[in-house]
Amino acid sequence: MISQELLDILACPACKGQVQADEANRALVCPQCQLAFPLREYEGKILPVMLLDESRPLSPNPNQESAMLSPDITAKIAPFIVNQNPAQSDYFAAIKALVVERNQAADDAKRADWQAGIDSVYALLAEEMRSNAGQPKSPVSFGTSGWRGLLGKDLFVRSVAAVTAAILTLYRDAESTPELATALGVSSFAEMQERGCVLGFDNRFGGPMLALAVANVLAANRVRILYAGESTTGALSASVLVRKAAFSVNLTPSHNPLEYGGFKYNAADAGPAAPILTSRITQTARDYMQRQEVPFLPAELDLQKPLDQLSGVERENALASWQSLARNGKARHGLDYDQLLKDFAASSDLFLCLDAVHGASREMLPELLGHPDSAHCTLLRGTADPTFGGIAPEPSSANMQPTMAALKAASQPLKLGAIIDPDGDRIRFTDGETEISMNQFGAMAYHYLHEHKGKRGMVAKTVATSNLANAVAAGLGEEVFEPRVGFKEFKPVIDQALVCFEESDGITVIGHTPEKDAFIGLMLALDMTLTLKKPLGAYLQEVEAHFGRFCPTKDGVTVSQQGEALLKTLDKLSRYDVGASIPVGGVDRKIKQVIAIDGRKMILDDESWIMIRPSGTEPKVRFYVEARDPEGCDQLVAAAKSLLAETGLLP
Repeated sequence: MISQELLDILACPACKGQVQADEANRALVCPQCQLAFPLREYEGKILPVMLLDESRPLSPNPNQESAMLSPDITAKIAPFIVNQNPAQSDYFAAIKALVVERNQAADDAKRADWQAGIDSVYALLAEEMRSNAGQPKSPVSFGTSGWRGLLGKDLFVRSVAAVTAAILTLYRDAESTPELATALGVSSFAEMQERGCVLGFDNRFGGPMLALAVANVLAANRVRILYAGESTTGALSASVLVRKAAFSVNLTPSHNPLEYGGFKYNAADAGPAAPILTSRITQTARDYMQRQEVPFLPAELDLQKPLDQLSGVERENALASWQSLARNGKARHGLDYDQLLKDFAASSDLFLCLDAVHGASREMLPELLGHPDSAHCTLLRGTADPTFGGIAPEPSSANMQPTMAALKAASQPLKLGAIIDPDGDRIRFTDGETEISMNQFGAMAYHYLHEHKGKRGMVAKTVATSNLANAVAAGLGEEVFEPRVGFKEFKPVIDQALVCFEESDGITVIGHTPEKDAFIGLMLALDMTLTLKKPLGAYLQEVEAHFGRFCPTKDGVTVSQQGEALLKTLDKLSRYDVGASIPVGGVDRKIKQVIAIDGRKMILDDESWIMIRPSGTEPKVRFYVEARDPEGCDQLVAAAKSLLAETGLLP
């Protein structure tokens, strides 16, 4: 068997945690990831195969797991777990309760005990995800960023397999439906099989398990599989373009909390799928979930058959594809990736701090940046943790604080910090003094490419995003493309706009992937800082001094209506048209322009604005405002709430 000396140096390739010997099953197991790695004989020796492709999920014994836990842990999770009844159990409520205790543990031993409890509940969740043969708690629905739902309750092995079958149905139907073939970028099922699917996932629990379900459905239908494993959204999108794949499946809910899973589908253009595709996937998947016999999903198919036993599987290095795409796009966007790495390595004046919030970017960032030394660059929250340390894993002001603190402690005159969400499609920046959201950074990036890289062209930003970019474009004599909320809305200009961005921290540039990509945002920020030799905050001040200051914020309220009823109520705001006045801070402001493509955006006579739009999935109304000074933001928020009160949605 494996010696203790070898066990001490081996680590799980997914989470880098310790592994344990399981002699009965001839495997090494990772309790954190609930994976088993096989032991195989080679030249008379028993050796472990520590590859994710070769791993298999563990099958836990719930009674045995609970018997091994301390009384404190058992008492903590008891209110949330119904024995032998996953449907009635709330595993994530139990996990969250344990995470609080783990984070407050007095010493490493206590912390390890609470972590063991977390691992045991994740083992129960893994079993639910494998064995759930029912319907998703909420019907499958593909929105602006794919399908999202609760792990175990909505996303489980069978439901993910049914959605994969629904996607394959698109390619069958495309042979007789020209508009489908156009949206897919593939004309036949055979072409799709040959070009294949790029398959990946973020750091969420169960990613390898759900990816295995997708892979087994694809393999059963002779579809080429480019298996990228844990990867970022931007890198997977780059893989589709570089490898000329037919589509990609990315198992991620982006920045949603730990209990969520997700399923992103991109067609051959590597960008978010068009509505004609997502609506059909939604309808077909719901139908397939009701059936006993499902097209493209043989009844006898083992959805957890190991990857090494499937035909047509190729290992894909998504980061290498991203690097290739970035290099090839230099002439269009002006970023010289290789020279940038050399300049960064040679610069002793710049300190870089990155926070991966335990997400998929954590293992890619060192190679992306040329493996910088610790004096030059530090990575925060760079370990595997599907609980995200108990935080909401999004680029937010609260989550930015550790990065700000690290930069303040650094001695270099130039400082750059960034926080990246779990699937690496959102990023927010700081220079240690000033926090810079995508509302500002997108406009700065556009100005930088236009004025410092000599590129010409329009800028694209969603309607809920700051008008700073509008002011920059007007000053430069360029156009603005301003569509509805959602990155897929940039499709008409993705090859024309120098920069496409949205207020929710997503960005891309011309000549790059049509997906939101934190990595290209990071390269832009690094290039700006090194080239201009000034902090991002100083550059922002220069841009604002020339084009004006814009101060955006957003909020939202829960209401009693949703869907068509909510839209009908909000239609009462149509009386606030051009020429009408809105009281803001005791002053009547005239409406000079109305944009009604996504809710209602009312631009006022001082260039401030209020936008009110309904949520597409919840009984909520979201509002976005932008003032010309920080004090005006509160007044605009109050005005927005007053407008909602007039409709009867607020008391």
